[in-house]
Amino acid sequence: MAVLLHRLGRGAYRHRKLVLGIWLVILTALIACVSVFGGKLDDRFTVPGTESQRALDTLGKTLPEASGAAAEIVFTAPAGHRVTEARYTAAIARVEAATTKAPQVSAVMGPDASGAVSADRTTAIVQVQYSVQRAEVRAASLDAVERAAEAAEAGGLRTFVGGSVYGSNGVHIGPSEIIGVGVALLVLVITFGSLLAAGMSLLPALLGVAVGLTGLLALAPAVSISSTAVTLALMLGLAVGLDYVLFILSRHRQQLARGADPQDSMALANGTAGSAVVFAGSTVIIALAALGVIGIPFLTTMGLGAAGAVLVAVLAAITLLPALAGFAGTRLAPKPGSRAARRAADPGSSAAQATLGARWMRTTVAKPLLTVLAVVGILTVLALPAAELSLALPDNGSAPVSSTERKAYDVVSDKFGPGFNGPLMVLTETGKGADAKAETEVAQKLRNLKGVEAVLPPQPTHDPALTVVQVIPETGPDDVRTGRLVHDIRAAAPEMRESTGASIAVTGTTAVNIDVSDRLSDSLLPFMAIVVGLSLILLTMVFRSLVIPLKAAVGFLLSVAASLGTVVAVFQWGWLADAFGLAHTGPVVSFLPIILIGVLFGLAMDYEVFLVAGMREEWVRTGRADRSVTEGARHSVRVVTAAALIMFTVFAGFFPLDDALIKPIAFALAIGVAIDAFLVRMTLVPAVLALAGRHAWWLPAWLDRLLPDLDVEGASLEKAVPKHSERAPEPEPVV
Repeated sequence: MAVLLHRLGRGAYRHRKLVLGIWLVILTALIACVSVFGGKLDDRFTVPGTESQRALDTLGKTLPEASGAAAEIVFTAPAGHRVTEARYTAAIARVEAATTKAPQVSAVMGPDASGAVSADRTTAIVQVQYSVQRAEVRAASLDAVERAAEAAEAGGLRTFVGGSVYGSNGVHIGPSEIIGVGVALLVLVITFGSLLAAGMSLLPALLGVAVGLTGLLALAPAVSISSTAVTLALMLGLAVGLDYVLFILSRHRQQLARGADPQDSMALANGTAGSAVVFAGSTVIIALAALGVIGIPFLTTMGLGAAGAVLVAVLAAITLLPALAGFAGTRLAPKPGSRAARRAADPGSSAAQATLGARWMRTTVAKPLLTVLAVVGILTVLALPAAELSLALPDNGSAPVSSTERKAYDVVSDKFGPGFNGPLMVLTETGKGADAKAETEVAQKLRNLKGVEAVLPPQPTHDPALTVVQVIPETGPDDVRTGRLVHDIRAAAPEMRESTGASIAVTGTTAVNIDVSDRLSDSLLPFMAIVVGLSLILLTMVFRSLVIPLKAAVGFLLSVAASLGTVVAVFQWGWLADAFGLAHTGPVVSFLPIILIGVLFGLAMDYEVFLVAGMREEWVRTGRADRSVTEGARHSVRVVTAAALIMFTVFAGFFPLDDALIKPIAFALAIGVAIDAFLVRMTLVPAVLALAGRHAWWLPAWLDRLLPDLDVEGASLEKAVPKHSERAPEPEPVV
């Protein structure tokens, strides 16, 4: 691998115009594909094989209008008036008529037909059913419904439009994301002490993100891709793209400061640091691709999309960066006499010894047992709230307070009860010999269940054997008691079949979301086991040690637990909710823990490799366990600190988004990176290695013979490649 990357780096440096041209041609072609063939993003949550999904598929064939997206227009009368007054009922009737003419609308049911009038007669609901799923509802159709609703306000009514037709805000790049990139650029400038080097880091990362995103969007016509998948790919692609370029470019600048020829230096940096980048990127890709084993299509697409963005980031780092470095030549070298040049040229100089990283390493290992106890204690306290983790998918109750769908949700919850925002649909199938009134008997039995607010009369479908019974829970769609009601209805199904002859299946948006959350909860521990097992195997091969993989796995578990605990405290318990501007607190997004585990695993392996590889190199060179910890990590700490700060700012830049899916994910990833990089990798890891001493690097001889030598730091390459720094440097390239 190291030799291949060395050749690749040298070739990209020499043929820089060709490499840059290829990247630009690929980007142009992908942009053209998106503009010509680009499809619509699909934010549906489906769980093949579950009862709710099978019933929903059946309903889509027998009663398509009931399986499509739905909107609701909520009317509220002025103070002291009722919606049942003649002038208001006339205004509502006009809205019904106008809404019926809106594109893609298949049915409209007013309060006269549905009885959707609040007990105090101040609020009424018009239900709008679309013939297509939410992803296929055109903006013009939704605009027509909203305009029809606004017309009623001229008569004094207040109107709000909500329903399942609203969802994620989709891909968005705003001021907060731009500020995040700006902060990342500032970190790069401080790290390198050079605006040119900082820009050299940013350019390949941004170009890689552009290629990754356009490639993902180009697949939208053929593959169901959600807006959350695109945003996650954007976050990860930008974060890891900056980090990977930073790792390689830092090595290149160190070698230039020691007088290396630019071309040879870039090739060597690509073979050494580039090997670590390929290994680290591979772990992220494997962890994200492993999301596919859970068997939920939208999560599989999300994982593969993010993995593709990471793959492009790796390719940009090992091909595009060497090409761009070829245009810069020796200008990337630190200025002679600068602090950066002195650190790189003489590792034992006072400038190198006085770095913050060197001082931090010495402080950490001065009293290693105390450091370990302190860090583990802090992480344990942060992890405690995770014991009460509750999972659900967000609904309109998580939307921004100022949005029309959130206002409609709140009014319906207040006037009709929270369950009206998440009705359950019970598909009833009567077989041969069933009672003619079986559907009515089923509805009556459903009314007797605990947690049921109301049951609407059975609604026939195009199949005479199938009817739909709508059940209104007492609690909201993300309440654990609503999930319990779904399980109670399913538990009562055998008894209902025996007494009425009718089979039932619970479906609808709320039931599907509950099944998604249950599937994800059940998959959490197996997925964690896969990820931890993979980390043990990979790190054992990389570092030829048993202590280091075990320590890394325990540290990773502590990072995940502490991150989830922080998320629960903020998003579920509401701690500091006002300070963070949260519009809604409640259960955590159901796929957040899986995403956090997959992403944080890859990033933790990044930091582990870049920190511990230097320690192992020092151990192999000197055989002194104490010196290997402090001296081996001294140079890596600065780069890892910069990488973690970049990751944190990029993820945090997405936190201000008013998107109930993206906001908690961005928060969890930002907090997770900070905890894992600063508390675990740069504090706990050196303290544990200092405690373990020589035992930290022990591996049974028989296991050492069995394991392949990955050599991710390219140590063998540095020995094999002849020194070229003494030959005449090549002429300065012309940009």
